[in-house]
Amino acid sequence: MILQRAHAVLIFLLHVERRFEPFFRPWLNVLLREPMAALIQFFYNLRRPDLHLALAEERREADEEASLQSMIDTMREHLAQDFRPGGVERAGNTKTHGIVRATLRVHDDLPGHLRHGLFAQPASYPCYVRFSGPGPHVEPDIDDVGFLSIGVKVMGVPGPKLMDDERFTQDFTGVCTPTFVTPDTRSNVKLQMWSRRHMGVFYFFDPSGPTGTHLLDLLMQGLWNETQYNPLGHEFYSCVPYLLGEGQAMQYRFRPLSRVPQRIPRLPLRPPDNYLRDNMVRTLAQQDVEFHLLVQVQTDAHRMPLEDAGVRWPDRLSPPVAVATLRIPRQRFDSQAQLDFARNLTINPWHCLPEHRPLGNQNRARKRMYYELARYRQVQNAVQHIEPTGDETFD
Repeated sequence: MILQRAHAVLIFLLHVERRFEPFFRPWLNVLLREPMAALIQFFYNLRRPDLHLALAEERREADEEASLQSMIDTMREHLAQDFRPGGVERAGNTKTHGIVRATLRVHDDLPGHLRHGLFAQPASYPCYVRFSGPGPHVEPDIDDVGFLSIGVKVMGVPGPKLMDDERFTQDFTGVCTPTFVTPDTRSNVKLQMWSRRHMGVFYFFDPSGPTGTHLLDLLMQGLWNETQYNPLGHEFYSCVPYLLGEGQAMQYRFRPLSRVPQRIPRLPLRPPDNYLRDNMVRTLAQQDVEFHLLVQVQTDAHRMPLEDAGVRWPDRLSPPVAVATLRIPRQRFDSQAQLDFARNLTINPWHCLPEHRPLGNQNRARKRMYYELARYRQVQNAVQHIEPTGDETFD
């Protein structure tokens, strides 16, 4: 009871701060974000042992399967507690701000070491792009934790895939922070346990278990978790690595190229519950929006690790390179039918070409976790899994 009350006070103070943050946060970001991130990462890396791995080399831990099963069980229990059949949402990246049609155009002037998999040849592919909030609940936008995510489903991609439930898709996922909220699956188990108890903030302070506290992770998340203004104007990071052809690892990010409306109505009072979707609607009624898809190649196995998502890969070691452009044309996307389609859609980074196989312990966990939780959601909602083609209609 004491912990619940303390958590409620912390969340209340965070909600108050979120309403005033847009008046001062942009200046703090310019002045302090990068110096503070460098300092946090310095101390974070001090405690990391050098595993002496090769580039693109993974190292599995003996308890990964047990951690994975615990995560799946806890998240499924959380879904059963929070949602009724017919309205079950995702366990994470829960609230859909919008799902939009787009085109991904692979650039035709890439250097040889980047021409692998989807990027081997210049081409254009139809996509669905889902923008979402953190979860595990569907809350008014101002009451979330200042977190956004993106899921890009590229369609019409030829070649064999690593999962057989979809034959022609390549999925990309990203979040608005350059490091992930949990560095590994062991830590994610602890996060899910606290989230299941509706006291997720205490994950960062909990000293129990092999992972201990995560105060440096909390500070890194805090530098990018802020009052969000428009999903179409934020940068999104993969945070975890993927193959880029055999023997080469990458992380990627989606960087916005377009100026978009940023106004949040009625601050510091309460804005509309879905103001992020409203700003997306306003944007795409007036203009097209573009993102660059940038790839960062691993060049140092220790300072750019595969198994620790709490480490920010330094740009100075490997500058990100734009390999494709994601173009979202003007459109109407906020019908209930389209939102229902987004709920049914499965986005899994293992929907991919072998040349882009997900790497690292959290990515290895995602394969079965995303699959099983998606099937649970679809069964509870009495819908069938679909592989989209881009020809869907939402009248």
